[in-house]
Amino acid sequence: MTEKKLPEIRVRIAPSPTGFFHIGTARTALFNWLFAKHNNGKFILRIEDTDIERSEKKYEEDILESLKWLGLKWDGELYRQSERLDIYEKYLKILLDSGKAYYCACTKEELEKEKSEMQAGGQVPRYSGKCRDLNIPPEKAQVIRFKMPKNLIIKFSDIIRGEITFDTSLIGDIAIAKNLKTALYNFAVVVDDYEMKISHVIRGEDHIANTPKQIALQEALAFPRSQYAHLPLILSPDRAKLSKRFAAVSVADYRKNGYLPEALINFIALLGWHSKTDKEIFNIDDLIKEFELERVQKAGAVFNIEKLNWLNSQYIKNSDNKRIKEILADIFEEKLPLDKINDKLINLSKDRMNKLSEFMGINDFFFELPDYPSELLIWKDIPANKISDNLKSVLGEFKNFEPENFNKTDLERMIMPVADKKGRGETLWPLRVALSGKDKSPNPFEILEVLGEKESMKRIEIALKKLKDLNG
Repeated sequence: MTEKKLPEIRVRIAPSPTGFFHIGTARTALFNWLFAKHNNGKFILRIEDTDIERSEKKYEEDILESLKWLGLKWDGELYRQSERLDIYEKYLKILLDSGKAYYCACTKEELEKEKSEMQAGGQVPRYSGKCRDLNIPPEKAQVIRFKMPKNLIIKFSDIIRGEITFDTSLIGDIAIAKNLKTALYNFAVVVDDYEMKISHVIRGEDHIANTPKQIALQEALAFPRSQYAHLPLILSPDRAKLSKRFAAVSVADYRKNGYLPEALINFIALLGWHSKTDKEIFNIDDLIKEFELERVQKAGAVFNIEKLNWLNSQYIKNSDNKRIKEILADIFEEKLPLDKINDKLINLSKDRMNKLSEFMGINDFFFELPDYPSELLIWKDIPANKISDNLKSVLGEFKNFEPENFNKTDLERMIMPVADKKGRGETLWPLRVALSGKDKSPNPFEILEVLGEKESMKRIEIALKKLKDLNG
């Protein structure tokens, strides 16, 4: 079989709306999109929804929303296989009329029996061809099968893996439709790729076994052969295949957990592809410029959540505060006290988060002072009355501040001499606890700036009352 190559670069992503858009499909979409952009080609979106029982509109909406959120805009119209049934019927008739396909009446039970017998005999399970020459009438058929050429060696050059060879005698006659109105996966894909002039099929390695079937169908219909590139599996840290039980795997989950789209794009770009440099942070223009399928590895790519978290933290640090606030509102909805979210708090939070979903957890005390035990205010074995005097001295410094000058730099400049005089630990520790109600928090000067003078004074007064009660 000879390869007829298409000149224009056209690739496609073809998800099925039978589940949420997951990280593996996102990686496939990105690699297709980058390949198209790098080569001034076109990126086509096709929804493979011929599985009517399992396809749902909510999953299609999730696919579209996830692609838009990631910034992977497709070219031209959106295709749905469910709207292309007449096209599949036309090509099914061509195969039937030319004797390259036939109606098969074998039941599921008969096929299962065949499979079991072949496996018991040490053979590769495949259809025996029982109905191949029986001229079964359409009304008695279970499926339409393609007459796979016998004893043929199909070779194709995979851009990532090199030459791959299959023997058709180990494949058997494959089912290509349930009937003229219901095409099955391998047939619909071949027709669509031809009709949409797809030049390169870039997909996961789990589709390698489908490739000889699709090439045989292309030859039977005199279609030009696409070029193939099969991406490595995405593996969990223990090097097992990434499953839906491993962390969050849908793009929507990552979005809701506070990952930025550019961080996720950067991360999944590195799941199997390597730059010519040691660089780890790539903006989208860098990726378009550098991406080449020849630099995609064959071996499985390990999903490292720590690396994703690190990348996301870098993008958070460099993100605009207005955008961060909008994303926080999207994540937390009505739980987010928008009136208390300002640039000071966001700036203080940027270095403390791997993902934006952590925002409320690390900043809860800014919104409401948690109840804390009076004993937490005590530094080592310093008496409560001494701690109280130190906090009063800090309060005394507040009268030297105008509200607009209540910032961490000036606060530190004014309060540190007090702390140095009275003891840093016995001054700054109770101040931190008074402001946050916690034993671990940002430094007290940063908290003071975010809370402002009025709220800070209120919290210190509460601490003084707790210390008074502690003294008895």
